Amino acid sequence: MSKAEILTALQRLTPAERQEIRLHLARLDGEQWLDGNGPLTDAEKALLDARLAAYEKDPDAGSSWAEVEARIRSRLKA
Repeated sequence: MSKAEILTALQRLTPAERQEIRLHLARLDGEQWLDGNGPLTDAEKALLDARLAAYEKDPDAGSSWAEVEARIRSRLKA
């Protein structure tokens, strides 16, 4: 089966079947996706540090995952 055929077949699967495939792929790949691009740059580390400091200063300033997900879903329906 070619990659194109696999991608076409994936579109016909149910969400549960696609989740099963995602889990299988994750097992095959292990944790390579976690550090596939090498170590963080100094700029990336600084950005993460700044965002962590902002969160620690005001942890309620952001949105919960439920709120973010609801916004994304409503935009996708529009």
